[in-house]
Amino acid sequence: MKDPDNMLLQQGWSPEFLSTANLEAVQTEYEVLHLMRQCANHFGFSHFLVSRFPANEQQRFAERLLVSNWPADLVRKYDAMNLFHLSRLAIETGMTKLPVQGDSSLLAPSDWENGHVGEAIALAESHGLAASTAFLLHSTTSDPYLMVFSGMQAPLARRELTDLHFAALQLFECLEKTFVAATASREKLSSREVECLRWAAAGKSSDEIAIILGISAYTVSSYFKSATRKLKAVNRMQAIAIALRLRLI
Repeated sequence: MKDPDNMLLQQGWSPEFLSTANLEAVQTEYEVLHLMRQCANHFGFSHFLVSRFPANEQQRFAERLLVSNWPADLVRKYDAMNLFHLSRLAIETGMTKLPVQGDSSLLAPSDWENGHVGEAIALAESHGLAASTAFLLHSTTSDPYLMVFSGMQAPLARRELTDLHFAALQLFECLEKTFVAATASREKLSSREVECLRWAAAGKSSDEIAIILGISAYTVSSYFKSATRKLKAVNRMQAIAIALRLRLI
């Protein structure tokens, strides 16, 4: 039986940024970030993200993010609202396998009586997220993820939406390969490093972790530095996100 995805590629379906890319060679999140940026530009979007699906409120929005070009200020403010798991984006994508399109209210709570609705909409519009297109995607281990493209443009026509959906599947496959590469190449974390990351993911500060583990705050900081290096992360927050994604904590 012929692979329909390969048939589409052979027929010249893919946008130029994908048809000219060596997707088989992609190994890092930075390379995926570059392709995501090209994809967003191709379809007229300014913002994009890939995150673990928000099944509950236990994990912060920033810790769910895998790849994103959202400004740090936007991530921080949306994170502070703790609305991701309550948003129309999460609720509506969780109810269908089809793409979901909507306006700035997609990032707001699905319950319009929630007092943060107006605040969330205003935040989205102030950063140019007037409209979004989202896809619910699943890894080979059946873990759910969200891929979202946002901007100021009108909803995509059916053909464009179909093209974007197929591009999203290819990009997510590339991203999932980086999970495997990261798992294979990372150094083994020590039990103390895992403990520090686990308590940090639970919202504890370095001083609180030091008290819990009976060590100095300086030692906690050194564990975070070594864990960040081993996970090839740029900071503590990203190290926590990577450790959660790799199911180390």
